[in-house]
Amino acid sequence: MSSSVNLHVDLGKEELVSRTKALIREVPDFPKPGINFYDITTLLADGEVFSEIIDYFATRFEEKKIDKIIGIESRGFIFAAAIAAKMKIGFVPVRKPGKLPYKVEKISYQLEYGSDSLEIHQDAVKANERVVIVDDVLATGGTASATAELVSRLAAEIIEISFLSELSFLNGKEKIKDYKSFSLVSY
Repeated sequence: MSSSVNLHVDLGKEELVSRTKALIREVPDFPKPGINFYDITTLLADGEVFSEIIDYFATRFEEKKIDKIIGIESRGFIFAAAIAAKMKIGFVPVRKPGKLPYKVEKISYQLEYGSDSLEIHQDAVKANERVVIVDDVLATGGTASATAELVSRLAAEIIEISFLSELSFLNGKEKIKDYKSFSLVSY
């Protein structure tokens, strides 16, 4: 009986993945020629599927005894805050420099064509709190890796790094291979 329950869950996930992919609009040559942009605004406009995605992630996390959901600026906020609210736990934003008003921990990291920085409030998570990091997309893995380093500096336990989607051809999982990761959809 247990295996049929698992089969039902898997079929539910397959349907959700299919519905999610159908709602993500692919925009060729944006922001520059040769790049295909996966636009989630069309997904967000569908309240039913968006709600199902939030329910799916909250259900995945509920048995992991998560204390906080960490969201990466900016589209990661949309999913992370909704998941945290659904689970009735705290949401913590990781932001670009100069956006947080209190004492911050900061990390600078290299991107494919330049560098960037992220910040988190120093008191946003406590030592040994169990957290999940959430973003909308895993591309090259630089931002997710930097966020994991930033959260680790605060001595939180990273249970998973989760994404709505993954551009698997960019091999971003390689940069976060020391952490458990999950992506609902993959391209």
